[in-house]
Amino acid sequence: MPFDFLPGWAGLVPFLLATLALNLTPGADMTYTIARAGAQGRWAGYASALGIGMGCFVHTAAAAAGLAALLRAHPAAFVAIKWLGAVYLLYLAVKLLLAKPAAGDGALPARGHVRVFWEATLVNVLNPKVTIFMLAFLPQFVDPARGPVWAQMLVLGSLLNLGGIAINGTVASLVGLGARRIQRSTRLQRAMNLVSGTLLGGLAVRLALTER
Repeated sequence: MPFDFLPGWAGLVPFLLATLALNLTPGADMTYTIARAGAQGRWAGYASALGIGMGCFVHTAAAAAGLAALLRAHPAAFVAIKWLGAVYLLYLAVKLLLAKPAAGDGALPARGHVRVFWEATLVNVLNPKVTIFMLAFLPQFVDPARGPVWAQMLVLGSLLNLGGIAINGTVASLVGLGARRIQRSTRLQRAMNLVSGTLLGGLAVRLALTER
């Protein structure tokens, strides 16, 4: 049977409860989604949630392939990737802070949402701590006796990521309700860009200064 290497419900239920608790805990991913949805509307928030999920899939694959162990063994590589992520976050923060608001519905064009998606993906990929987290968290629910460890980690990591996409997407919807009103006023847009840019800048500083 397909996926017969996965744990039964006795093992899967604790995993799903743990992933739900993790995804509901406000963190960098949720803060990023809130910043984007608040400044650019709910569809930008959805694009951010999907981009973050795509980045998490990359980290899951990296952890399954053993790249997390390489990052842990080579601190210089870890620090270099971490600083690249911090600089990119800071770049996005400055873009928001300098953006000129325009009265109207404030909706981004379709290509704008695609750009937001790839920006969120890159932000997440350039955070090596996510790969280290995957390597620390997923093996707790892996049983080598059931089948290939890498396959178990990929499937379990995918379940974790899908839950994160759903929760961040819900957050984007809630924030987007208020963003629609904000986008009708240039003054409120300017204030929201300031708040969102500050949030992203704070994430950049946090990523740069925190340890593994």
